Amino acid sequence: MTIDLDAVHRAPLFTALDEAASASLRAQMDLVKISKGSVLFAEGADGDHLYVIVEGKLKLGTSSGDGRENLLSILGPGEMFGELSLFDPGPRTSTATAVTDAKLLSLGQAKLLPWLRENPDVALHLLARLAQRLRRTNEAVGDLVFSDVPGRVAKALIDLGERFGKKTDEGLYVHHDLTQEELAQLVGASRETVNKALADFAGRNWLKLDGRAVLITDLDLLLVQFQQVNSMVIPQFLLRYVHALHHRPRSLRTAHLLH
Repeated sequence: MTIDLDAVHRAPLFTALDEAASASLRAQMDLVKISKGSVLFAEGADGDHLYVIVEGKLKLGTSSGDGRENLLSILGPGEMFGELSLFDPGPRTSTATAVTDAKLLSLGQAKLLPWLRENPDVALHLLARLAQRLRRTNEAVGDLVFSDVPGRVAKALIDLGERFGKKTDEGLYVHHDLTQEELAQLVGASRETVNKALADFAGRNWLKLDGRAVLITDLDLLLVQFQQVNSMVIPQFLLRYVHALHHRPRSLRTAHLLH
């Protein structure tokens, strides 16, 4: 079965490899298909595999004893998850659920560790990925402490747009595939509060709502909304966007999101 090699090669596991080494590593990985709504692994379950998303989207989340859920991240093609269990075997720290039908490549600890000994550059890329996850976790904690809900909604939309957005004549179309409840879980607020923020953004003509998608029609003003309430915790990738917006013609102000 053919797979999207471009998506696979974007994963940290492959970025340090040439084509021959990449092909050799892919040959050791198993293709996994998962249907929308299915659970790949559950929080607390044992695990020793990492996964690279080839097609579709998955969400990582946790739940409390009283049934409340928190959505940690939404992942798409080229992104990797589950690598923590390779270096620290133990219970999974989150539940992975398919947001859409998806195809993944899976690699177990028994196959990966010998490969890392022979390819230390790959180990460095994996360590960088773990450091990036820790950095984003620290940012999320800061957001909950210092940011209001509209600011967190703006940041979530910008992040989703950076990864899943498609440029159109009207703006940046972001097909995130999330329900209203899931978007609220991602932001860390109630659905009613998040919907109020979205309605306010739409009323200001910054965006248009379209089911499980959003059309960002004024990205620079959405960035300003985030900047105004998060001046102490703006992550570097957003600072680069803000800088770019102030040094480009308005007609080009969404092009830098599309690689």
